[in-house]
Parts: sequence; C-alpha cells; structure tokens
Amino acid sequence: MSIADELGADTNIVVYRKDPPDEATLRDIIAKLEDPATELVRRDSLFKKLGLTDADVETVDQIVQTILDNKMIMQRPLLVTADKAI
Repeated sequence: MSIADELGADTNIVVYRKDPPDEATLRDIIAKLEDPATELVRRDSLFKKLGLTDADVETVDQIVQTILDNKMIMQRPLLVTADKAI
C-alpha cells in the first residue's frame, strides 16, 4: 500500500475473508484481467485438497463457481481499477 500512498492513489482494501466477492463482482474482475482468467485461482495445497485440476477451472463459469465455493482459493493480492485487474 505504500506505493499507492506515494502515488497519492485512493485505495479501498477489501478483506475477502470478511467480505468475499459475489458472482457479479468476480465476473467484473475477470472481465478486467489482462492475464488468463484461470490465473485467478491459486494452485496450492487447498487446490490439491479439493481434488481440483486445471480442467476444473478452464471456463469463467467454472472459475466463478470454484471461488464462490472456496473463497480462500482466490489468488491474491488483487488490484482492481475502473478498467483493469492484476
């Protein structure tokens, strides 16, 4: 956040554990991503524990549902502006 502060950018920190994104928000984020949407899903121990494979998170619908079902699997941190998400 110090870089944002240095640049004088207004920020709004969302603690996803307390306020996870809903379906519309996830779809909006995905639409703004420069990278492939599947990169929004963390490939960590939870991914393995849930028995997920890359085939399970290929489409936007699959990605959205996976994150809605398991908020901890969303890649973070995530920076979202009016027209981009990284």
